[in-house]
Amino acid sequence: MAERKSVIARKTRETDIELEFAIDGTGTSDLNVQVPFMSHMLELFTKHGQFDLKVAGKGDVEVDDHHLTEDIGIVLGQALKEALGDKYGIKRYGSMTLPMDETLVTVAVDLSDRPHLEWRADLPKDRVGTFDTENVHEFFWKLAVEARMNLHIVVHHGHNTHHIIEAMFKALARALDEATTVDPRIQGVPSTKGSL
Repeated sequence: MAERKSVIARKTRETDIELEFAIDGTGTSDLNVQVPFMSHMLELFTKHGQFDLKVAGKGDVEVDDHHLTEDIGIVLGQALKEALGDKYGIKRYGSMTLPMDETLVTVAVDLSDRPHLEWRADLPKDRVGTFDTENVHEFFWKLAVEARMNLHIVVHHGHNTHHIIEAMFKALARALDEATTVDPRIQGVPSTKGSL
């Protein structure tokens, strides 16, 4: 099987991002991102998905964290899509219900080539440290669109905003790890249409 990895760069007047992503990794991250909270979330995502991820990202954070957070979602989605290649033999679906202290979050994905984000999450606070929590939705929305995946995020309960967001990233990682796993029983792609 060919290596499932990709390198994506995106440069605009607002951001400059270089990203390397490998599906079949060891949970290793090398992150140089000007948004510390996102760097923390990406490290968790990498570790819990057993991916390898390298990101160098800078942007107009003197305005706010929105553009850089959104564009990292765009680039990571593009990298995931490219690394998946023809999707032959993948499980396609993955889900994880993940507890973190008082929080319980479910994330379910379908690598269907039909992008959608279903967001059932009320974040209790507008900020975690200096990070605007509304950017979390932006990140996941852009990730789902660019990866062309169906992504459902449901928060069952929780009151600590940091815990809720962290549980989202960990659950996404584990759901994607399942969905991207190659199952030797699957011939071609897991779709009666013959393509994903």
